[in-house]
Amino acid sequence: MNSIKEFLKHESMGGVLLMCATILALVCNNTFLSEFYGSFLHTKFSVSFGEFGLSKPLILWINDGLMAIFFFLIGLELKREILEGELSNPAQIALPALAGLGGIIAPALIFYAFTRGDSFAVQGWAIPTATDIAFALGILSLLGSRVPTALKIFLMTLAIIDDLCAIIIIALFYTSELSFISLGIGGVCIAVLAILNRLNVASKVAYLVVGLIFWTAVLKSGVHATLAGVITAFFVPLNIKGKSMLKEIEHDLHGWVAFGVLPIFAFANAGISLKGVELSLLFSAVPLATMLGLFVGKQLGVFTFSFLAIKFRLANLPENTSWTQLYGVSVLCGVGFTMSIFVNGLAYADSDAFLYIDRLAILIGSVASGIFGYLILLFADKK
Repeated sequence: MNSIKEFLKHESMGGVLLMCATILALVCNNTFLSEFYGSFLHTKFSVSFGEFGLSKPLILWINDGLMAIFFFLIGLELKREILEGELSNPAQIALPALAGLGGIIAPALIFYAFTRGDSFAVQGWAIPTATDIAFALGILSLLGSRVPTALKIFLMTLAIIDDLCAIIIIALFYTSELSFISLGIGGVCIAVLAILNRLNVASKVAYLVVGLIFWTAVLKSGVHATLAGVITAFFVPLNIKGKSMLKEIEHDLHGWVAFGVLPIFAFANAGISLKGVELSLLFSAVPLATMLGLFVGKQLGVFTFSFLAIKFRLANLPENTSWTQLYGVSVLCGVGFTMSIFVNGLAYADSDAFLYIDRLAILIGSVASGIFGYLILLFADKK
């Protein structure tokens, strides 16, 4: 329970910082700082070792590099939860798992319904399926004791399941042309990680070095580099000689990710220029599908699947929780923000085909879900 409380505390405080980073990015890109903001994010940084080197704009170092650390932490959390946490108990996992499934199916169907006639636009079907755990828990933290702990754990577990599904979706649907040489190097790295795990090697540096090589290989392979973070995490031992390496690394990283990685990602990606934006564009296929997917699809899928699971006795209503509170949290699941922006960048290869209205739609859908969900929970009767 202490690890859960620490997780909720970090994510809640990180959510507030995310909001500040988002506002700062919007201010920077819509004032006299816009030119500096754009040129800074596209400044090239290079790292080389002899003849081998990587040269990328800063924004790609953030999206491919820093986000790999985020997914590494997600991998650690998933492994711990599966082995000894909320995801290890079938009775506890049933409701968030089924709710998470509904929260993927409904938004995806809504997005597909609006974009099915455009082969390029329909690639973004996964954009409204994500839940931003930091933002959502940050909003819950504003409500204090009005929200029962069991409901917070339900949202936390659902968001983690969402992240797992996002990882699978990225691997299956957002992979470009493959380099089999790089994939071969990645395969060797996985074998080395497996050996380290099997031998119970207690050196964090060993996993870090192999993980960095693995990340580089995956980056060059055509598969998205963030997946290297997840796979590496699953080879970190849970317990060695009475100590938990996994928990130690998770504890060390949590603050850096919540207060560093995610706010930096938000600052780099949420700076949507509003200059010359025509509001009518928000009602074109992709933006409208995104907003409705997040605000309508998420709450519809999560609450409907939760309701059916409870009524058919496949799961139980979270302890001390009313139906209204469950609905309020279902609405909060529409806060997709960072993960939705991340998937949006993969789906459309960071192109400006939609004049960045697609990202504005993510912001609007997430804000609407956040405000509406907060108000429902604020005035909801306690059970």
